[in-house]
Amino acid sequence: MKVLVITSSPNEAGLTAACGEAARQGVVDGRCPARVVNLPSYMIERCAVCADGWGPCKTKHECRLEDDFEELHAMFGEAEAFVWVTPVYFGEPSEAFKAFFDRLRRCEATKSESAASALAEKPTICVAAAGGSGNGAVSCLATMERLARQLGAATVDLIPVTQRTREYQLETIHDALVALCTEKAKTTRKQELPISARKAQRAPRGRPDRRGHRRGTPREDDE
Repeated sequence: MKVLVITSSPNEAGLTAACGEAARQGVVDGRCPARVVNLPSYMIERCAVCADGWGPCKTKHECRLEDDFEELHAMFGEAEAFVWVTPVYFGEPSEAFKAFFDRLRRCEATKSESAASALAEKPTICVAAAGGSGNGAVSCLATMERLARQLGAATVDLIPVTQRTREYQLETIHDALVALCTEKAKTTRKQELPISARKAQRAPRGRPDRRGHRRGTPREDDE
């Protein structure tokens, strides 16, 4: 399972970066490939609200602005799961986060059922890193959850992190990604089994009889 980790802080040594690294290491320890992208490293303009309010984002599901958006947009189609990490500014995601995801939402949330969003039903973990006062993480996560729902993503966890909770919440992020990758691997292996093998795994072994043997299984004196 390919996991895309999106961070959105210019501080490469701050709490947000530490959360992103914890997520990356969790994916690696879960034996899945991880790709980390930090949005401030890309040129992403804010939405231009074209024409009467919509541009090709509504019909062609792409943005007309010529910057790094489409490069990142393509990564979302290739990924199978996501981790969104943002610092908390005024109780909201960072400006870099909002600039990118505002445009992604216009391109993806406008798709019909016949052309589902590139994020549809894909597992998504949202992390809000409140490095200053520690306030606003919950309201920030509420915004992120609403965005994930509008994009059709499957939110599996919402993790608030502050400087006071940093030590154990970094472990939470790591363990959440290990669990996500491990569970996905189990599901994939099960789906790859022949139908007969899957039925055998589900078949009941029967209740024990009076002698303690299970019906439907060979006894030692039957062999």
